[in-house]
Amino acid sequence: MEMDVRYPIGKFEWEGEISAEQRERWIQEIEELPGRLREAVAGLTPEQLRLPYRDGGWTITQVVHHLADSHMNSLIRFKLALTEDTPTIRPYYEDRWAELADGVSGQLELSLTLLEALHQKWVILLRSMHEEDFARSFLHPESGSLIRLDYGLGNYVWHGNHHLAHITGVRRRLPL
Repeated sequence: MEMDVRYPIGKFEWEGEISAEQRERWIQEIEELPGRLREAVAGLTPEQLRLPYRDGGWTITQVVHHLADSHMNSLIRFKLALTEDTPTIRPYYEDRWAELADGVSGQLELSLTLLEALHQKWVILLRSMHEEDFARSFLHPESGSLIRLDYGLGNYVWHGNHHLAHITGVRRRLPL
């Protein structure tokens, strides 16, 4: 069976309760993602950074900048849900953001450094949260779904690993 390059680790699915132990594993992954991402792009040439992860897909550069944009939005969504009663979040056009100048040609170091600081802040917030905080939620207006913060945490761990797999998949396909 051939791997789906669009979803190399599959789609995020979670049913049922999310334990404190599971949340701690996910928080650890949030903490580790920036270093893993930096390692995944280390040594790639400017030409290689412009390679798409699949036909018609984003370049490695766009994927890295997208992670910074997306995870910034997620941290803000967490803060909104922790300080407001079931806020309606604002979606954005991630495909259009990826086509802006900073997403297409911005220096990778900008988003790598941003992700390191952003994830440090996020981990501080996550580790300060209590059981009832993880049960808080926000409304996603496009789907009409209430998203609990514990589920959102798992989804963003998946999101980081999903895009990391795009990058490592390109690396595996590069000639030695």
